[in-house]
Amino acid sequence: MPRVLGVDIPNEKPTYIALQYLHGIGEKTAVEICRKLSLETQRRAREMSDDDIQRINNLLDTDYVVEGQLRRQTNENISRLRSVQCYRGVRHRKGMPVRGQNTQTNARTRKGGKKTVAGKKGVKDMRH
Repeated sequence: MPRVLGVDIPNEKPTYIALQYLHGIGEKTAVEICRKLSLETQRRAREMSDDDIQRINNLLDTDYVVEGQLRRQTNENISRLRSVQCYRGVRHRKGMPVRGQNTQTNARTRKGGKKTVAGKKGVKDMRH
């Protein structure tokens, strides 16, 4: 199983799909990397030589922000937003959706499980 930047990429997948197992590399970037290094995109990852893997590592180190460096950069950006207490930072701190989504009915992924409020069920209209 080849290791690229400390991540095991699957043997049986084509090269451009195996590269997508790295954080920060999608389909377009993976194909672009294969083209830059003149690697066959459909060749299986197990068929790559050590030289090919070394060339991929060198290219990723110099030209792309991926894996740990990208995660660190993202966390620094979020902590900066929190520290300046802008709207997005406050939403991150509260664990609420950051990009203007509706929260009255949805947003369960961001807010967590339902929190039942006591005394709501069976309350009749008091206007008689």
